[in-house]
Amino acid sequence: MSDKGEFTKLDGVVFRRTLPGPIERVWSFITEPGHLPAWFGENSSIEPQQGGRVSLMGGHIRGLVTQWQPPRKLVYTWNVFGPDDAADAVSKFPESYPTFELEAAGSEVTLTFTHFPVLERFVPQNAMGWHTMLDILVAGLRGDSVKPRLEYMRKNAALYGVDLNNLAG
Repeated sequence: MSDKGEFTKLDGVVFRRTLPGPIERVWSFITEPGHLPAWFGENSSIEPQQGGRVSLMGGHIRGLVTQWQPPRKLVYTWNVFGPDDAADAVSKFPESYPTFELEAAGSEVTLTFTHFPVLERFVPQNAMGWHTMLDILVAGLRGDSVKPRLEYMRKNAALYGVDLNNLAG
């Protein structure tokens, strides 16, 4: 045993996307209850303040806003729960942190999205899921009709080598 600190490496995902602006519109798509169901499903909300509650996918994901800096940065905790888990349950999985950083670039917006830590066995599935969510976000921002989520998932599952019939759990 040593008193010396040990180095660790955390698995995660990073995406960079160029989105149609303005930045305030992109911010509204990633934070406002009227836009969240398109990519997080019904009963999804983010309280618009530091310390605000996050409930996504009908409570499957719960957390708290740790950084609320409109219209540039949003960070919240990400805790995964089962459908029968009580409101005061503790997640069986490590807490993680999705981060949305927006930067205006003329009429466009650069989004840098990170999510870490992700358990190693979930990295491809996590990347597939966020790629799907971001595809839906881009379609909404462009005014394109949003396809059923499963269409995006199938395309992205192939991209990341994820078997949708055998998801890590």
